[in-house]
Amino acid sequence: MRQAGRYLPEYRATRARAGSFLALCKAPELAAEVTLQPIRRLAVDAAIIFSDILVVSEAMGLRVDYPEGGPRLTPAVRDRRAIDALRSFDGLRDCGFVMDAIALVRQRLDGEVPLIGFAGAPFTLACYMAEGETSRDYLEIKRLMFTAPDDAHVLLGRIAEGTIAYLDAQAAAGVQAIQLFDTWADTLSPRDLREFCLPYAARVVSGVRARLAARGAAAPPIIYFARGTAGTLELLPGVGADVLGLDWRVDLGDARRRIGATRPVQGNLDPAAMLLPAAALERRVAEILDAAGPQPGHVFNLGHGILPPTDPESAVQLVELVHRLGRGRTAGGPVDQAGA
Repeated sequence: MRQAGRYLPEYRATRARAGSFLALCKAPELAAEVTLQPIRRLAVDAAIIFSDILVVSEAMGLRVDYPEGGPRLTPAVRDRRAIDALRSFDGLRDCGFVMDAIALVRQRLDGEVPLIGFAGAPFTLACYMAEGETSRDYLEIKRLMFTAPDDAHVLLGRIAEGTIAYLDAQAAAGVQAIQLFDTWADTLSPRDLREFCLPYAARVVSGVRARLAARGAAAPPIIYFARGTAGTLELLPGVGADVLGLDWRVDLGDARRRIGATRPVQGNLDPAAMLLPAAALERRVAEILDAAGPQPGHVFNLGHGILPPTDPESAVQLVELVHRLGRGRTAGGPVDQAGA
């Protein structure tokens, strides 16, 4: 959830050295450095490799730029000709810089904490590719879905296969868990979520496991995070992920009742709560831990990305609160981990 990001002065300094966001993503030494910065500063219980979900889109043939106001992708993918022009994805050939960064981070962590890899889910990447940028109403991807559904399914299938290859390469490089981000799932009705979003997330989850099994390797735990799905939570277990990430728009206790109390969950503090005074933040953390209940399987995290104005000391305080308040809440000891 942007664990390494603009809220950290050391991150801003490292990005300035790289010259641009994409250059930072593609420099393994610098990407490894910013991956480790939150471990040193915050003492979180896991690192997440520094990269961006759009490196897959670039590898498939699109130009990706990061001007102020959000990413831009050209040419936009809005018809069958553009879909057919997309390149097939090879993890090592196209994103070897991510694998190199993973190897460096694993070496430098030396088992201190696990390392999480990640990718964008197919529907979310399709949104960026069809819109060409961040959007408010996502008319272009919906135009494709509604006027040429067969073409939309071809696009989503192509992205799913590329994402499977990407995450398989990350697992081979050494990540110990995987998170799949469906940031724009909240743009869809339940009907369209069932047709155009969740089946392709499920394809990625099963595809990664199948590839690893074929090599005789165990699959790392897979987390699926679909933002803005409070009204459709019951659909999410069908993706088949080991853990479901939840945003702040749903009560954690209610979510656990709806998806099954034994299913591990991740979440779900409102990122803006990091702006609260210390005592108020502590109350919010305690409320989430209470809502999670005594059963194991809760990874404490923000409900979405940490905000740039956040004081790093608030993030330090949050991690300390989770460690202190979470201790002893289950029979087996502290299971809640600060992934903020």
